[in-house]
Amino acid sequence: MPEITAIHVAPQKRANLQSVDEIEAVADEGLVGDRKFGLGSQRSITVVSEEELAKAGAELGRDIVPGSTRRNVTIGGMELSREPGTRYRLGDVLIEVFQDCAPCEQMEETVGPGAREALRGRAGIRGRIVTGGTLRVGDPVELV
Repeated sequence: MPEITAIHVAPQKRANLQSVDEIEAVADEGLVGDRKFGLGSQRSITVVSEEELAKAGAELGRDIVPGSTRRNVTIGGMELSREPGTRYRLGDVLIEVFQDCAPCEQMEETVGPGAREALRGRAGIRGRIVTGGTLRVGDPVELV
């Protein structure tokens, strides 16, 4: 069954990401303690799939470590739909896809040369938190 395999937050823009085992998700606000908390519902959360990172890593010839893409939540066991309006339940938290999360130039630094191109269409989704709760590593993930 798909599950959350990693959670990362950064307290401010360009700050190093911190790995956490659990975090509070607030509807339409984001993840408590993350740099994007309170910036609006479409920027509430970012999610990336291990399977997609593995495909991009195969193109690059190296592993892509969870957190290096600066996405909040990494899931294992499924690829993500980028279709706006698609909903996922992550443990108790319900999120809705807002848009594809395109790789930025910072990925060339955090992942390495060639990452931006390899991650195109694989860098995760940006979504809004519809129903808040606590996210935990190991929580089940399902398409709803």
